[in-house]
Amino acid sequence: MMVLVVGLILFLGVHLVPTSPELRDGLKERIGEVPYKAIFSLLSLVGLVVIVLGYHKLQLHPGKNPILWDPPTWTRHIAVALMLPAMILLVASVIPSRIRTAVRHPMLIAIKTWAFAHLIANGDLGALLLFGSFLAFAVYDRISVKKRGAQGPLGNATPSSAINDVIVVVVGVALYAALLYGGHQWLIGVAPIPALG
Repeated sequence: MMVLVVGLILFLGVHLVPTSPELRDGLKERIGEVPYKAIFSLLSLVGLVVIVLGYHKLQLHPGKNPILWDPPTWTRHIAVALMLPAMILLVASVIPSRIRTAVRHPMLIAIKTWAFAHLIANGDLGALLLFGSFLAFAVYDRISVKKRGAQGPLGNATPSSAINDVIVVVVGVALYAALLYGGHQWLIGVAPIPALG
């Protein structure tokens, strides 16, 4: 459990920095923009890896992960269904498209959808910590983004044709399928649909 907590503190702590323009700009001024981005990326990656390792370890040793409630089976079906739009929105956050323009902040919506889907389908303490933390952070960040008027890394970039919309959907569906057909099992240790894992 401690590995998961350390990963969450590192990853979410680093991501709190951009929500404070004064702190972010002060760090950039002190160490330079390129070193700031490099350190931010490195710490984010390390935090993410530690989170995945920590949660994976909990799945392998369920005795160290207390069950707080037993979610009904239908919540797992809802979670699997919600992950399709979450994956499409995740892809939309990195590819300029009309989908991204319409949604405005697809990464935050993808995180909230992912976190909510997994919260309703899992009743263990590790899931509550992991998905509850990400959901709370995404809600906080959305409020922060609105206050700051931030547009995200792609700004208002919108392609003139609909081809990027097609790319976003196709890549999102492919990512979703990859997770269903073994990816989630390999990464986390749990198959969302056991028959497909």
